[in-house]
Amino acid sequence: MKISVELTLTPLQDDYEPAIIDFIKKIRESGLTVKENPLSTQVYGNYDEVMGLLNKEIKNAFEAIDRGLIYIKIVKSDRSQYAADF
Repeated sequence: MKISVELTLTPLQDDYEPAIIDFIKKIRESGLTVKENPLSTQVYGNYDEVMGLLNKEIKNAFEAIDRGLIYIKIVKSDRSQYAADF
């Protein structure tokens, strides 16, 4: 099953950028389709592969920060080719 996931990692601390940068770099190294914008990172692929990656990397990100939260949206389909038609 294909899924699309939108993630926003928000460390609740000073000096937050290194944690975000490291998290995004690890997601990029996965070999999955990854798209980024200033507010979020999107990951596309097979459910088990995406969720396995996120399980590992979210845990690593949380271990690297004092406090933080992550927003996750999951869609059951591959939306990587989506283009607005307006």
